[in-house]
Amino acid sequence: MDSLKALVAEKRKNISDDSARPTKYMRRGELERMKEEAEAKALEEKRLAEEAKRREEEAEKAAKAAKKVARDSSSSTPQPDSESPNPESSFNISNEETIRRLRAKGQPIRLFGESDKDRRLRLRALELIEERDHERQGGHNDFKKALEDVESVEKELQSKNGKGKKKEGEVTNVGVLDLNLVKTDPDKLYPLIYYALKRVLKEWEEAMDERPEHIKRSTQGKLAAATQVQSAEYLKPLFKNLRSRSLPLDMLHRIAEIVHYMQKREYQRANDAYLRLSIGNAPWPIGVTMVGIHERSAREKISRDQVAHVLNDEVSRKYIQSLKRLLTFSQTKYPPDDISQLMG
Repeated sequence: MDSLKALVAEKRKNISDDSARPTKYMRRGELERMKEEAEAKALEEKRLAEEAKRREEEAEKAAKAAKKVARDSSSSTPQPDSESPNPESSFNISNEETIRRLRAKGQPIRLFGESDKDRRLRLRALELIEERDHERQGGHNDFKKALEDVESVEKELQSKNGKGKKKEGEVTNVGVLDLNLVKTDPDKLYPLIYYALKRVLKEWEEAMDERPEHIKRSTQGKLAAATQVQSAEYLKPLFKNLRSRSLPLDMLHRIAEIVHYMQKREYQRANDAYLRLSIGNAPWPIGVTMVGIHERSAREKISRDQVAHVLNDEVSRKYIQSLKRLLTFSQTKYPPDDISQLMG
């Protein structure tokens, strides 16, 4: 019996020794898994190396630009005067603001051996490079800028006292504009149009201020406020032309029609005048009338009031678009008595 137990124990020991030995063969699935893990590890190492190299190149480029800016500023003022302002004073920001801007741009907040002054110069160089690229790409987004300035505008309005607001809000209230002045005395139209548009724009601004606080802070509320700020900015060239009395006669006629029908709450007719101002109503293009040697008789019918002024330049397009926004606001605040006068 003892010999049998010893034999069983010996067999168990041999089996455990065999299982502990490394196997000579591996399954195909394990080989594929090991291969995939090795490839994934190699790709990750390559990506990290490329990202580190890219960051290093950007940091070197920014450091070179900062050194160039510092060298140019130092060379431009070889003998600083006590009365001349310090060139760094125009970009004297706190360290916290510098760190925030660098993090927003995805740049390291400090390079090796970099002082606070060098860090500010590097940030300034990065911003100058971005502005140069931005101008090269064709301007900036006015609506985005207006959206960013909404909160600052609201703070400025809230900081004003009630007396100042009342004084600023006083706009001359003119009566309904007479369209006969277009033929009799066009010069009288300029102040009438100016004060009428100013009054509607001021009412729009006050309507934005009188909204509840939760509506102002919502996304739609901020977009509406940004639209109002943008429209006020776009209308400045038109107000300048009205003050200098330098509008073309055909544009003056159409804008007078828009203001006249807007005051009478006939928004459908005001919208028709807006369409004639913006896109015109010429039934044929200019080139078609010049077919052949002789000029077509219909050429005489194409007058200046059929020109699409929205295509003249970007400034005209902007304030003509803002006129339509004023129409929309006026229709919302002063709805017409006749539903058929609602514009689409």
